[in-house]
Amino acid sequence: MTAPVTAPSPSPTESRATAPAIELKGISKSFGPVQANKDISIRVMPGTIHGIIGENGAGKSTLMSILYGFYKADAGEIFINGHKTEIPDSQAAIAAGIGMVFQHFKLVKNFTVLENIVLGAEEGRLLRPSLKKARGVLKQLAEEYELNVDPDALIEDLSVGHQQRVEILKALYRQADILILDEPTGVLTPAEADHLFRILNNLRAEGKTIILITHKLREIMEITDSVSVMRRGEMTDTVSTSGTNPEQLAEMMVGRKVLLRVDKTPANPGEKFLEIEGLRVVDDAGVERLKGIGLTIRAGEILGIAGVSGNGQSELLEVLGGMIPATSGTVRVRGEEIDITGKHSDGQSRRARGIAHVPEDRQHEGLIMDFHAWENICFGYHHDPKFQANRFLMDNEALRKDTEAKIERFDIRPPNCWTAAKNFSGGNQQKIVVAREIERNPDILLVGQPTRGVDIGAIEFIHKQIVALRDAGKAILLVSVELDEIMSLSDRIAVMFDGQIMGERLPADTNERELGLLMAGVTDAPTGAAPALEETIHG
Repeated sequence: MTAPVTAPSPSPTESRATAPAIELKGISKSFGPVQANKDISIRVMPGTIHGIIGENGAGKSTLMSILYGFYKADAGEIFINGHKTEIPDSQAAIAAGIGMVFQHFKLVKNFTVLENIVLGAEEGRLLRPSLKKARGVLKQLAEEYELNVDPDALIEDLSVGHQQRVEILKALYRQADILILDEPTGVLTPAEADHLFRILNNLRAEGKTIILITHKLREIMEITDSVSVMRRGEMTDTVSTSGTNPEQLAEMMVGRKVLLRVDKTPANPGEKFLEIEGLRVVDDAGVERLKGIGLTIRAGEILGIAGVSGNGQSELLEVLGGMIPATSGTVRVRGEEIDITGKHSDGQSRRARGIAHVPEDRQHEGLIMDFHAWENICFGYHHDPKFQANRFLMDNEALRKDTEAKIERFDIRPPNCWTAAKNFSGGNQQKIVVAREIERNPDILLVGQPTRGVDIGAIEFIHKQIVALRDAGKAILLVSVELDEIMSLSDRIAVMFDGQIMGERLPADTNERELGLLMAGVTDAPTGAAPALEETIHG
């Protein structure tokens, strides 16, 4: 392992005299008729944190995939530390000192931390010497960068924050001097995100170069030195972070002014639309996922559920949406009890009761990726009489006309009902699902992670649709790991941890620190007790 560089981050004057850690010149890449990258050039200076932002489909992931060797550019050159470098695959990228931490971790769950670190980097035919070496290197890295993690722990037993540390350790063990992080805080608590930022600051101080892909403008402003903005496959501009602001960045991304806050009037709650009492779910492995959940949602309000992924929010939505049965408990819709055992209920029965569901995972639960937009946008509602040609056949022409209208209203791009779902960007895939559910004018909307992986322009649009439904007197149950989204959209906030409701708060009476404590299961710590939260999360 090379000795770390201990010099401080270079000043702007020093940077101009230093070869860029990464320089891309004239990078272009097409997939059939779609040009994902158009003549992109970018320079990233060593020892800096460089942000890359842009709408869904702007070409960020394609560009980073070229740099990491997943794709080969149709044209252009890559320079690493001033030297022209060919990167035909990820092994070549690793050899060039590039590491990548993916949004969805690439770890073997039933392997230990140590085994994951050496996987693919074994030295010789015997594993024991590689493990011994890795143990020593990990200890050194943990001390240098605050990357403490038990080398003998199984990945499946670690928190999400610790798993992310393992991914960073994997890259550093392979002597990466350049780290690419893709949406690194998407599944972290506020305290875990703060700890990650301390790690990134330590890495920068040691001379590492970091590229941060994120849609969170607050993170860009907080942690980066410079930021590049992409739009429609082209590089719009690269600016110093200290010389810009979130509003300017948002306008550069979208090409118009964007409202960064949710514009809504105070809620006017009416009758009880959804009542949940003593809801329990025990899965097939005997693990209790929901432990006596009790909630009430009224007409004309948004109840936000905050929490780190994996604490029962998914099961709550799935029971209410008719996807899985409950073990016990009671659910009433407008005062009438509904079946939650699964014997006489499913998604169709829920829709008949006025419940619409935007699932958390659009690609696996909300869409059939190989089907056309018009087919996806009618799923679950294809039995509607207006879409029936006769007793046996659907009126496909009526379905396509209905889809074209939704595409126009929801600004889905490309505006072609014959486009397969897999060929839309993530944000436009989400718009298809949201359009399908909201346009049915439900009494109750269950919405999970409504803007996960969605660009800032689409976020603004989706938020407006949810608020408009609330203002029309509907009840909305919102689940999101984005605290900014929970705070700005919700009229009331409930926090889930380990299958339980830890407490309810009004957005005006709480803050991210308090919600973060509740998300970690801390109910009695005083405000500002960050050390207690760190100890709770990281042990």
